[in-house]
This record gives sequence, C-alpha cells and structure tokens, in this order.
Amino acid sequence: VQLVESGGDLVQAGGSLRLSCIASGFIFDDYAIAWFRQAPGKKREGVACFDNNDGMTYYMKGLPDRFTISSDSAKRTVYLQMNDVKPEDTGLYVCGIVASRGLLYAGWENIQKGAYGMDFWGRGTLVAVSS
Repeated sequence: VQLVESGGDLVQAGGSLRLSCIASGFIFDDYAIAWFRQAPGKKREGVACFDNNDGMTYYMKGLPDRFTISSDSAKRTVYLQMNDVKPEDTGLYVCGIVASRGLLYAGWENIQKGAYGMDFWGRGTLVAVSS
C-alpha cells in the first residue's frame, strides 16, 4: 500500500490549493480515503473523507465550505480543494485509508477524532498560509 500526498505550499491568505493523494496497492473502491490535518501544537484531526465504495462525503463539523473533497477513481486520486485559505488552515495534511465497512461500522465522527484507526497513512504535505 502506498499513499503519496502533494500540493502543499506556502500561500498567502485568500489563495487556493488543491491537495492530491495518489493511492496504490489496494482495491480503491473498497476503501474510504480521508484527509487529516495536524496544526502546530495540536492533535491530528480529520478534515474530510470520501468513501469510494458509495461516493459519500464526510466533513469535520464546523468546517467551512471553502473545503471540498473529491475522488477520481481512474487516477486513484482523492483531492482536497481549499479555497480562500486562512492562516488557521496551516498544518501538515495527511491522507489515510480505512475500509468502507470500517467507516460504516465506526462512523465518521469516531474516525475523525481518532477513536477508530485508519488502516494506512501517507507521509503528508505541508500547507502554510501567511496573513
């Protein structure tokens, strides 16, 4: 299994970024892929999740609609579009996979707050937003 993130950058507030998570080594449609964020000095938290089994999307409660998750199964890639970025969006963005049945069993809320573990993680891509 391999997850490779890209797209992170140093950007000014108000700009846009599209993060990519390219997946290999597993049956893509059997898994959900989620983006997590670890801000400096804070706990890792789930931002958004795309279930490739049924196309459902999940977002962290209170997440602004500036964030959109999408998936391209032909490219085996899940994207996180971030618009009008703000300094509080700064952090290491990491993608992880969880079996779709695991997401169904545990629920996004438990996965999002780390109460149910992901099956595999990428190494992350760094987003830094300057004011």
